[in-house]
Amino acid sequence: MEETINNDLKTAMLARDEATVRGLRAIKSAIILAKTEKGAGGVIAPEKEVQMLQKLVKQRKDSIAEFEKANRQDLIQKEKDEVAVIEKYLPAMMSEDQIREVVKQAIAATGAATQKEMGKVMGMVSKQLAGKADNKLVADIVKSLLT
Repeated sequence: MEETINNDLKTAMLARDEATVRGLRAIKSAIILAKTEKGAGGVIAPEKEVQMLQKLVKQRKDSIAEFEKANRQDLIQKEKDEVAVIEKYLPAMMSEDQIREVVKQAIAATGAATQKEMGKVMGMVSKQLAGKADNKLVADIVKSLLT
């Protein structure tokens, strides 16, 4: 993935595409940090790459929410542009209907019936959907199905 990012970064710089350059630099920075973490050994597992990209998207979405409160349209657009760039490198996310099916299967398997048992279902589902679905959406679906 690092090689792809570097090549795309060069292309974006030559095209003078500022939004893409900002997004790719953020990814490259996160990769470098992950590779130099204690115990990483200079290698990043594919699952870790996906988690890292999801974290970058979440950070930007949180920033967008804060900028909306402050009515900073200029900064909101910059963050949205970066989110679009980063999401290109994430695997395709599952639809809400697909997530709902997986959650229903997990509820049946665990025998959960109330929201107090949400932890059992989330534990099972979060492993299956790691990198394929937003955990907040999954939690919302689990809550709705356990009421």
